[in-house]
Amino acid sequence: QVQLVESGGGLVQAGDSLRLSCAVSGRNLSSIVMGWFRQAPGKEREFVAGISWTGGQTLYADSVKGRFTISRDNAKNTVYLQLNSLKPEDTAVYYCAVPRGRFIATYNYEYDYWGQGTQVTVSS
Repeated sequence: QVQLVESGGGLVQAGDSLRLSCAVSGRNLSSIVMGWFRQAPGKEREFVAGISWTGGQTLYADSVKGRFTISRDNAKNTVYLQLNSLKPEDTAVYYCAVPRGRFIATYNYEYDYWGQGTQVTVSS
């Protein structure tokens, strides 16, 4: 059983930065692909970023490309999402997740394990 715990969210102003963390337990992080999603009020949960199990491949949603960076520290069993140049439209609950397969996936139904989420609020 994989357990995921996100942290690092908060209330910031537009243009600020945050770093989200996802602590993974129950499985060796070095053997799994990881993803970050977000869900804004009244909207569907959407893919934000994904990283391969080696860290050598990453994928980003167009809306965050160039501003967000996903990374992983397998020794610490932790995945990170660096959020730079934040905009009010980035306001959402951010979730980390583990997909069923061995490749980066972009659809919710492809993921088996989810964290509880961390709130990011960006004021204008």
